[in-house]
Amino acid sequence: MPLPSSTKADLLLLLVTLLAAISWMFSKEAVMLMPPLLFMGIRFLLASLLLALFAWRQLQRLDGEQYWRGARVGVVFGLAMCFWVSGLNVASNIGEGAFLASLAVILVPVIARIVFKERQPSSTWLALPVAVAGLAMLSLQHGFRLEAGQGFFVAAAVIFALHYTLNTRAANARLIHGRDGGTRELMRIPVMALTTISLACAGAVALSASLLLEPWHATFESFSPVLAGWILASVLIGTSTRFAVQTWAQSLSSSNNGVVILVLEPVWVASISAFWFDERMSGSQMAGCALIFAALLINRWSTVRRLLTRSRASL
Repeated sequence: MPLPSSTKADLLLLLVTLLAAISWMFSKEAVMLMPPLLFMGIRFLLASLLLALFAWRQLQRLDGEQYWRGARVGVVFGLAMCFWVSGLNVASNIGEGAFLASLAVILVPVIARIVFKERQPSSTWLALPVAVAGLAMLSLQHGFRLEAGQGFFVAAAVIFALHYTLNTRAANARLIHGRDGGTRELMRIPVMALTTISLACAGAVALSASLLLEPWHATFESFSPVLAGWILASVLIGTSTRFAVQTWAQSLSSSNNGVVILVLEPVWVASISAFWFDERMSGSQMAGCALIFAALLINRWSTVRRLLTRSRASL
């Protein structure tokens, strides 16, 4: 008996969270062997070239305005990833970093409210103080300051939130009002084409930053099959396959149902990093991560409630 589309989508999104978590490990292994910004630039440029093979027809149908909006999304994404990989490079605990980066989920509606004046549900404002408490639990064990890695992850979360908002608006058609009082429609950008453009621009941003801030000669002199393996794993599994599976899942069911599943990513990262890098968290760190995870669920409480209601109805 074939699985319902919604069930298949949920299973695929669960796979997405695992692929994303594994990608943290691939990236950490790579940045221990090469400059982090250089790695990110190579990773995203190669992934965009691979996805372009599948998005070629979509890319040919885009106009200049669509390319510009896609490039804007990619530049913001690239800035976020530069902060993210810099945090990954110096982080003392990857699992903790994953929970800090996940703050982006809570900040998305805040950015949408501040930048685009979009109204937000009350659950957002209830989740924020819980998330702040979690952040305090993670940082106050070192006094009233953030570690460098924590600061990078928090900055990345803020920029990720802006990226998510811009990405959603680029992927959907909408009406905009001109100064002359008229309106015109901004056409949506197909998901695969938008992802390809976004990754290409993100790679260009990271590579440009690397050219200005990082030495390259040592990487090329000591380049090894092991490093090549981590780069290819990040490109093929952590980027291209992850985005392809996520796109497939979103085409099968409502994206709202998948939000709760996607917040499992930091849980997987913490679990895998404990096994892979033998990382351990202190009691205050675990409490801080638990509060951040609780804030994620509070922020998406309406979706959680619908899923619980559906589960009880099916029993």
